[in-house]
Parts: sequence; C-alpha cells; structure tokens
Amino acid sequence: MNALSNDPPVVRTTCPYCGVGCGVLASPDGQGGAMISGDPDHPSNFGRLCSKGSALDETLGLDKRLLYPMVRQPNGKMARTDWSTALDKVSDGLRTIIAREGPDAVAFYLSGQLLTEDYYIANKLMKGFIGTANVDTNSRLCMSSSVAGHKRAFGADTVPGVYADLDQADLIVLVGSNAAWCHPVLFQRIMANKRERGAKLVVIDPRRTMTAQEADLFLPIAPGMDSVLFAGLLAYLADTHTIDFGYIAAHTVDFEAALERCRSLAPDIAQISKTTGIDAADIIRFYELFAGTPNAVTCYSQGVNQSAQGTDKVNAIINCHLATGRIGKAGMGPFSLTGQPNAMGGREVGGLANQLAAHMGFSPLDVDRVRRFWNAPRMAEREGHKAVQMFDAINRGEIKALWVMATNPAVSLPNAGLVRDALRKLELLIVSENVLVNDTVMTGAHILLPAAAWGEKSGTVTNSERRISRQRAFLPLPGEAKPDWWIIAQAAKRLGYGKAFNYETAADIFREHAALSAYENDGSRDFDIGAYADIDSADFDTMTPFQWPRAAGRAPGETRFFASGDFFTADGKARFVAPETPALHFAADAEFSFTLNTGRVRDQWHTMTRTGLSPRLASHLPEPFVEVHPDDAREHHLVDHGFARVTTRYGSCVLKVHVTDNQRRGSLFAPIHWHGTNASSACIGELVNPATDPLSGQPESKATPASIQRVDYRFAGFVLSRRDLTLPEGTWWVKAAADGGEGILLASNEGIRFWEEWMHSITSDATVSSDFLDEPRGIYRAAIFKDGKLDFCLFVGPASQRPEWNAAKAVLAAGTLEEQQRRALLSGQSADGMADHGPIVCACFGVGLKLIRNAIATGEATDVASVGKALRAGTNCGSCQPELKRIIAHEQHERAAHAV
Repeated sequence: MNALSNDPPVVRTTCPYCGVGCGVLASPDGQGGAMISGDPDHPSNFGRLCSKGSALDETLGLDKRLLYPMVRQPNGKMARTDWSTALDKVSDGLRTIIAREGPDAVAFYLSGQLLTEDYYIANKLMKGFIGTANVDTNSRLCMSSSVAGHKRAFGADTVPGVYADLDQADLIVLVGSNAAWCHPVLFQRIMANKRERGAKLVVIDPRRTMTAQEADLFLPIAPGMDSVLFAGLLAYLADTHTIDFGYIAAHTVDFEAALERCRSLAPDIAQISKTTGIDAADIIRFYELFAGTPNAVTCYSQGVNQSAQGTDKVNAIINCHLATGRIGKAGMGPFSLTGQPNAMGGREVGGLANQLAAHMGFSPLDVDRVRRFWNAPRMAEREGHKAVQMFDAINRGEIKALWVMATNPAVSLPNAGLVRDALRKLELLIVSENVLVNDTVMTGAHILLPAAAWGEKSGTVTNSERRISRQRAFLPLPGEAKPDWWIIAQAAKRLGYGKAFNYETAADIFREHAALSAYENDGSRDFDIGAYADIDSADFDTMTPFQWPRAAGRAPGETRFFASGDFFTADGKARFVAPETPALHFAADAEFSFTLNTGRVRDQWHTMTRTGLSPRLASHLPEPFVEVHPDDAREHHLVDHGFARVTTRYGSCVLKVHVTDNQRRGSLFAPIHWHGTNASSACIGELVNPATDPLSGQPESKATPASIQRVDYRFAGFVLSRRDLTLPEGTWWVKAAADGGEGILLASNEGIRFWEEWMHSITSDATVSSDFLDEPRGIYRAAIFKDGKLDFCLFVGPASQRPEWNAAKAVLAAGTLEEQQRRALLSGQSADGMADHGPIVCACFGVGLKLIRNAIATGEATDVASVGKALRAGTNCGSCQPELKRIIAHEQHERAAHAV
C-alpha cells in the first residue's frame, strides 16, 4: 500500500495475537517503531483492533531482544557466536544423537506464533527427512480437542462456518468463551447483531465473566459438564421433534446410538440440573431457545477444548447441529474460536504430532503420498509424542534433544515444575527466540538462535474462519536475527538435505505448501489451495486475504462447508458421536476442596513476552490474582486485595485475592500470564493438572483440585526504576512495564528500616537521593533523581494502606522536575499537573477509574455511550464496555443508597 509522498510507507499485515486474524496497518517511523492502526479493508476486523492490537507500537523495542546467536560455554555461561558456528553445533548435535539413539530421540516443539512457512518446513524436516513425528506445538494446549472433534464428526479438521454467520445468526451460544476479553473484535460483531437485529446471546461458563454480563441467558455450568448439557439438548430436540430427519438420513450415520447414550447421560431435566449445577428453568429456557431458533451459531473456545473431556464436549455440540441440519448455512453452525494467530495454519501443515501436512494423517496412503511429494528419504510412519507426553518422554530420558521455537513451555505446559526438570535433563536444548530471557531459556538452553519478531516477519497466517492473510515485514531485521524458516532450512542443509530445503523466500515455501494441498486431491481432502501453487513472488507480496478451499482451475465458490453433506469420510457422511460419561480428573477431596480454573485477562497475552513490554496494557490488571466467591472467602478468612497461597498436588503460588460473586462457589480462577521472570510466585502452569484428553492429548487446564490459604504481609508498596533491579530474597513481587522504566509491586514482612537500608545500599555516589521515614505510621518513601528526572523511587507502607503508584508513574514518565514537584512526590501527593486518574479501565485510550467516576458524579456520563462521548473510553475495541457497565451500575447504586 503506497502512501502520500511525505507520509511514512504503510504496510498491510496481520495482528500477532488471537485467532481472529485482524488486519493491521503499520507505518514505520524510521527509528525502529511504527504507528499501528486497524486495516479497514481487512474482512476479519474492518479496521477494529482490541486493546492488545492497539498497543502493538509499544512492543517493538529492542531492549530485551535476542539479537545474536549464543552458545553455552563449559562454565555454564552463554556467549555470543556467529551463525555458522551455532548452526554447525545444532546439526552436529542432532546428527550425533540420531546416530546413537535413533530419530525418535529428537523432538521439535513449535508454536501458533510461527508463520505457516516456518511451520511447514519444520514438519518437513522432522517427519520427512529426520524420520520422526515427534513434532508438536503449543496449539496442542488450546485447540487440539476441536481438531479431534472435527475429524471424528466430519472426517477432517474442517471449520464449517465463517465470521459472517455471527452477523446473521438469531441465536449465538458461547460455550467456555470469554469472547469480550479474549476475542473482543468478534464479540463486538455479536453485540452489534444483538443491537441491530435482536439476536439472543446465551453464555455457558462456570464464571460470570464480562462476556456473561452481556448475555440474555447465563448458564453457570459446573466444571467439565458441558457434554452432559448438550447431551440433554440432543434428547430434547428429539423429544420435541425439532430434529431434521431428512438431513440425518441423507448425510449422517450413528444418530440412534448417540441419542441413546445421550439419554443415559442426561435422562431428564432434574438430573441434568443436578449434574451441571444449572437451574432447571434456565436449562429449559436454553433448550427452547435452541429448538425454536433455526439460525443458531454455537461458538466454543478454551473452556471446551482445555479439558480431559474436550473432544467429547466438541462432539456433543456438533451433534446438536447435525441433528437439526444447522450447519454450513448462513447464520448457523458450530464454530471453534482459536486462541493463537496461526493455530489454523499449523493445522494445515501438520504441526501436530498426529498429523501430516495438508490435512493428511498417518494412513499408509497418506504417508506414501507425502513421501513421494517430498521425495522424503526417512518418512515417519506413525504418530509422535503429543506435547504433555513429549515432556514426559524427555523426563524419562527417551528424548535427548529438543528444539523449541517461539514458545515458552517452562511456563505454559501443565505441571510446569516437571517440565523444567525435564528440560534440564536434555543433552541438547535449542531455542529459537526473539527474547533474550524467558523461563525456558533460563532453564538451561545450550544454543540460542535469534529469530525475527512480528514486525520483521514475512509469510502467511490462517485465522479461525480459514482465512489466509499475509503477514508482512515493516521493520528491518535487527542485529543478526533471521526468519524461523531460514534457520530451519540452514540446519537442514547442514544435515545433508540441502536440495529439499533450497528456499530463497517465504513465497517459495508457500508455493510448495499450496502444491502439496492439491497433490492427488480429487476433492477427498478439505484443505486445497492449489490455485496458489504457481503464484509468483510479486503476486505473493500483494496477495489479499482469502478463505480456503481455493482449488486450481475453479472459480472461488462457497466458503461454508456441509450444508448439503459431502463430508470427508469414506462414505461422505458425518458421524454422530456418543459422548462418554465425564471422567472426573478434578474430583475434590478433603485436602484439595476447590477446583482451580485458569485463563486469560483482557490486556495480556500468553507469557507476556510481548504484551509485558506495554505500559498501557500493564495498567489494567498489573498483579497475578485469584478470584474467590465471597462465601468461600469468609470461610477461609480471605480478604479482598489481600494475599492467598493456592496449592495443588503439583505446586503452589501466592496471589492477590479478588473476592467476587462472579466466581462460582467452590471454584477458583487464576490467569496464566505471570511466571518466574516477572513475578516471585505466580507461575500458574506449576499448579495445573497434567491429565489429558485420551483422543486429543489436550491437557485439563480448567479444573484442577486445589486448596487456598490466607497469607499475611505486614508491609506493601512499589518500586519504579529506569534500570533493572533485584528485590531482596523473601519479598513477594511482580514486575510491570511503566513509561520510562519498570514498576515492581511488592509485599513483605520486613519493616521500613529494612527497606531504608536496602534503598541506601543501591544508591551510588553519582545520585542525589531524598527520603521520608515515618516510623510510627510504618511509612517509608525514597527517590533518586538524576539530572532533575526521577530515576528510582521506593514507597513502602502498612499492607492495609498500600500506597498507590499511579501518580508516581506519571512522574517517572515526565521530564525534568521542579523542586516543588519532587517534594510533592515524597509527600505521597501528585506532582503538580500530574493527576492520578486511578487504575486504567480503558487501555486503548488510557482512561482511569477516577476519571470515569468523576464523569458519572457530575452527570456528564450516565451510560456507556455517554462515557464514550465524554472520555472516549469503550469507543475503540469495546472490550472495556462490560466493565464500564459494572462501574456505572455500582456508582448509581451507591448514589441512590446515599440519597436514601
């Protein structure tokens, strides 16, 4: 895209966060940064971006980047080396282990953050040339149950619908999906449908999330019981004669067997209510809505997938759509909302250990076909280890070498403590990364390979609706960073496979990927983009987003699947699947009486290696926390904004307590984003049950038996600094990005004299410092100024009166301060002209809670629309709108109570 002569060039690319696949316009500033906005012409988002996408410009810096290859020395330290040496060590190490132990002694662990081209050749190298299918991906943790469910029902991993169905549906059911926070751009389409067409929204979730707040009907389901609820729905549809017998007879098999099993799982409404914990009247209302609304879409996400019963949950949902013929038509169908930007692309190229490329499996015919296409000398003929099992095999010593690309398994996998132990046992741990430090790197990587980051990558990604988009580089490669595909190809050449990996550009790989999708494909395979097998490099550079299938020689056709049957099974018919009785891997007992649920928060992503760089995103929920129902809090003597230790059979964490009646009694919720490099005791992966779904291999991240116990700290406070600091041993701490530096929230049982001594121990002669100590009140404040600017400050006070840091953060971001402003900071007040606007509610525009409350108090704002008009809050991605509604309702209730 060309801009006007004096404007910076504008590059069309795609967002690197969730599976919505939003189009982005990036305008480089020539200094390593860029202005970011939504692409109004991209059909996935039409210009909208969520808070994370809007803050991408704050994540482009090089301060924490891995810029050069590094190799561990005999003394244990990492040292910079050149690419040739590093790649020689990679290939020599792999070759030695393969020769001694066989190909199954090596493994790759990949990521939905990779581009399709990266994914493709990683799988080609391992499955076709090294000769093992020990290649899996962190996408195993987010959507593999959906893959398994699709394949059982449809014969292929096919998403039937498209985003436009969300605009055309009259009923939208969200199951295990906090879309308001995790897929906010799509959620705004749903809300627009509600406003403009009157669509009904049903939300099924153990928690009353921000998404549930917007529902016409909220069903607070017991953990793991989704398949029971949908089994009951199938029986209800049969009993009320709402099923489509014509569609069932013509296009499906096994209906009667599935219905019989569903009746045994869900014999009547009373039993369904008892099992699911949902009020019987609400169950009936849901069933009536589904039965009476032909245009129904059921969207599901991690609450369904991340389960030891995930595949059965997926099939229980699909059963209801097959039974009513509500699939593949406008405004109807089951819809998997994927978590990562290229989870779908990874599925297309066989990124999972139980797949081959182009949606092929390990049948003898598929193995032979891929072998011939690749001219592969050592084609893998059986499935490899899935993610959790892969790290178990490493722990047993069966896998000796692991190459990790663009992911952080030491944090994100369940039972993360065991994963770290396993990583330390490896003879060879290779990590391709763009960050210098994360928990996996720190566990003991032997070779670090600097990979291109989002703004430097060029290739393709596929979103949740099967739409392939270009991701384009708009920044130069920094240091010696290289694209992942280049790194893999160079290693392959050193292993002796140069002819098969002689790629010059990402376009070369995409062409081969497209050709394989069409190879011996007579329509029996769903994935076919053969129309792009001969695309030239110029057309690849300008390629516009498209949905597959796009077969060669055919005009683009209908992009929905299965309205008229034509499934990818041997007989062309879909399979109804009888779900099993849910296996209670998470049954509570006397020691672990709670059920721990995990998930995401609105403004953070995975392990925060990208979003953690943004001060704007850090301002909303800066601390790791656990949500507890008020009744449970009273019983366990927990205090809102206090601390608690959450313990499972696998580990423990100390987290801030959020007491809320949005949480289910007997359940806890903790977000997944914090870990060892940004918090002292908050790696939730250490707590998670490693039990997996027997079909998909996806771990049970939503229901782990847990206990909770109050933890008390006498003092609390914060540090703001322009340089990295290590806090004293025994301190509870969490780091958060701040304009101009870094913030650390802390809690401790050490007194203020201890903190005064620590403060002076880090003060150098070259600094001018001032401090304030009020021993009777337990308050200590100190600041270091350099050249008139705040360089460092420490505020500590009683934990019950924890000092707020918003005003001090404004000072850190400011320039030179006058003497009066310095004194104001030390007095604990806002410096002149640097008002404290309170905790951030709207991350897109930096609108704080105090500003919103003031607008409500003055009558300037009475609803979400008027808040937006007055402050702009909620007018971009809309993900803060449910929170705005809560704030408005609370403030209005408080005013009414005071008036009485």
